[in-house]
Amino acid sequence: MAKKKPLTVEQLILMLRDAPARIASMVGSASPEQLQTAPGPDEWSANEVLSHLRACADVWGGCIDRILQEDSPTIRAMNPRRWLLSTDYVEQDFRRSLGAFSAQREGLLAVLSPLSPDNWSRSATVTGAGKPLIRTVYNYAEWLAVHERPHLKQIGRAMTPR
Repeated sequence: MAKKKPLTVEQLILMLRDAPARIASMVGSASPEQLQTAPGPDEWSANEVLSHLRACADVWGGCIDRILQEDSPTIRAMNPRRWLLSTDYVEQDFRRSLGAFSAQREGLLAVLSPLSPDNWSRSATVTGAGKPLIRTVYNYAEWLAVHERPHLKQIGRAMTPR
């Protein structure tokens, strides 16, 4: 199996920039009930997906910030699903939550957009999830952008009438 070509920094920035607007476009003028309703058993509602995306942005964006603020930090891995349990994201109004996600994303992009190649390569040692791993700013940004793609499709499915 051929290994996928890594995304460019420009591609990552574009994917990260577009996600909040894509979500807003997909949900349109959906009612609060529609946003809270899962499309089927064992599926997530649009609100649950957005809550998950916010938790991922909290955790992985926090790792990016820490890598940029400290020289070679050691970071204990945190599962975004576990982090989500410590928030009230799932209970929040969808549009308020989307506003918070959008603002958080603008902040992340303000940090990432001007980075030099050397800063994209800054790294941390990540522990607590098996063998310690070395992760870079690029790794976390790519993880965030690529991880969001199927979840954006999930929101689209949740908004499709059944």
